[in-house]
Amino acid sequence: MKLNFRLVIFAFLIAFGLFFSAPSLLQLESGKKVTLGLDLQGGLHMLLGVKTDEAIKARIKSIAASVKNFSEKKDIIIDSFSFNEDSVSITFLDKDEVKNVKNFISEIKGSVVAVDGAKISISLTKEEILRSQEQAISQAIETIRNRLDQFGLAEPVVARQGENQILVELAGIKTADEEQRARELISRAAKLELMAVDEDRAARVNSMSESDASSYGDVILEDANNPQIKHLVREIPILDGSMLTDAHVGFDQNNRPLISFTLNAEGAGIFGDFTGRSVGKRLAVVLDGKVYSAPVINERIGGGSGQISGHYTVVEAKDLAIALRSGSLLVPIYVMEKRSVGPSLGADSIRASLLALVSGFALVIVFMMFYYGLAGVIANIAVVVNLFIILGVISLLGATLTLPGMAGIVLHIGLAVDANIIINERIREGLRAGIPTSRAISEGYKKAMRAILDSNITQILACTILYVYGTGAIKGFAVTLSLGILASILTAIVSTYGIYQFFMSRIEKDKNYTLWFGMSKRKGA
Repeated sequence: MKLNFRLVIFAFLIAFGLFFSAPSLLQLESGKKVTLGLDLQGGLHMLLGVKTDEAIKARIKSIAASVKNFSEKKDIIIDSFSFNEDSVSITFLDKDEVKNVKNFISEIKGSVVAVDGAKISISLTKEEILRSQEQAISQAIETIRNRLDQFGLAEPVVARQGENQILVELAGIKTADEEQRARELISRAAKLELMAVDEDRAARVNSMSESDASSYGDVILEDANNPQIKHLVREIPILDGSMLTDAHVGFDQNNRPLISFTLNAEGAGIFGDFTGRSVGKRLAVVLDGKVYSAPVINERIGGGSGQISGHYTVVEAKDLAIALRSGSLLVPIYVMEKRSVGPSLGADSIRASLLALVSGFALVIVFMMFYYGLAGVIANIAVVVNLFIILGVISLLGATLTLPGMAGIVLHIGLAVDANIIINERIREGLRAGIPTSRAISEGYKKAMRAILDSNITQILACTILYVYGTGAIKGFAVTLSLGILASILTAIVSTYGIYQFFMSRIEKDKNYTLWFGMSKRKGA
């Protein structure tokens, strides 16, 4: 018996597989574990629709806010704003200033400007409309993913589906309260706006209609704490949540939770300039279309920070802070489809998968031992190590194991012994031809190498295509099958050869080919 480098590699693979798969198999508290997917541990499945048309309105309003800020800096007086579905019209008191404003707008990418005397109309190009809609979907996916990551869920699935739909799968959601909290966190717009109160007309807000307010460039908003109270604010916000850099939970003097927020340098500058010229007036803090507070500005406020107070619980305040930190949704989203997968269904899936895995594995072991003798035992050892390596890599990468992933592992058991079968048959051919044992084993591996590599490479290419173009379930199948194929190349070509080399002197001494290779005939025997 002689130690060789192939056997050392095999020992390392065994140690790797056992070390990284043990926390999952033994449910140890320490170490990385395999994360079970929605179909295995239960959870929430949702298909969300995205109202992409609202992205055009949001983009137009953003341009209008930039024009308003530019005009105030240049002391250009705006007489009125008027909005429709896909454009905004701005009228100035002095038509001689229109040229300066037009030059400013022309530098904004995707904008189209039309001038009529003292009036400017702003719309978007077709390319900008498509870009805004596409950006709204991408931003919604990223925002939802960020919120769920901070919510504390392991490996949430957030992916685009179709033209304007988002698939969300949350494994581990078990109670109705958790489900409701997750749904609110996902769908909440978390759109923060700081808006000026129209002090000239605020006293008449209760007698105004929406159209009356719109004619003055205003909008009527409800009070967040008392819906009976109405606020009349300028429709174009001073700034919005896109300039927010941080939000966290704090407490007021009465130990009630509130949210403190911080603005970036641009937002802080705009905030400071506005409060400096608006002393004695009110500034409304608006979140998702409701006014949470409208304090009077007593002095210029620098530093770019503020607070949102309301009737929150601590949990609600934390979730709101998460939503604000992760960014507001540019457009509204709505639930198109929702279904819950109970933990008991997930447990049934695990039992069924394990039954298939164990029964398939047992059949392979029995067949290999019966047909190939000790060579079959060596192949079985390689398959066992294969399974540990797959689980170890999944645990190490923090990947999610789904039901299709389990199916990939079950399928791989059959594929894993395929390489060993090819090798064993080539060894048998050499022995029947009367070739010495060590040479028969060496040539058996060499002859089998090309067939094994060709087969496995084509399978990996197929798995790559499945991963690139497939959905989440198919991706899980492709990942586990690919990991298994790569592991089987190491164990079949390198590791099992090392075992044969270790026992070579014993094999040549015994010359019992029935015991070692399951064959009873040899040329000249």
